[in-house]
Amino acid sequence: MSILTTKEIMEIIPHRQPMLLIDTMEELEPGVRGIGKKCVSFNEPYFSGHFPQEPVMPGVLMIEALAQVGAVVMLSCPEYKGKTAYFGAINNAKFRRKVVPGDVLMLEVEMIRKKGSIGIGKATATVEGKVAVSAELTFAIG
Repeated sequence: MSILTTKEIMEIIPHRQPMLLIDTMEELEPGVRGIGKKCVSFNEPYFSGHFPQEPVMPGVLMIEALAQVGAVVMLSCPEYKGKTAYFGAINNAKFRRKVVPGDVLMLEVEMIRKKGSIGIGKATATVEGKVAVSAELTFAIG
């Protein structure tokens, strides 16, 4: 059972289709950590061109999905209600496996540092328990 539905996620972050890359939030500790879920469907608009003969979810979109989970974690804090989370930095990104239609991408972000409106999150996306991508993401709330 999810903690937040797509509709509830859209009440926290400003993303909309086709750029909303989280289906549900499975766990949420505001300002601390969260786990989101993305069910990767063959109908995703990017698969028609990436790549037609071998559909693979672009790495930048996996990073974006992780950032959206981080944004939900930060913006679910009362002091940031109605704000927007922006990228400040992406560090140490490592892509370890392909993500393809039919995969369920689990997106986990744990805030490891916060100072004022700036936060750094340890982000990991997995498929069936295997790491697909990991990175350290810096968020700026504006």
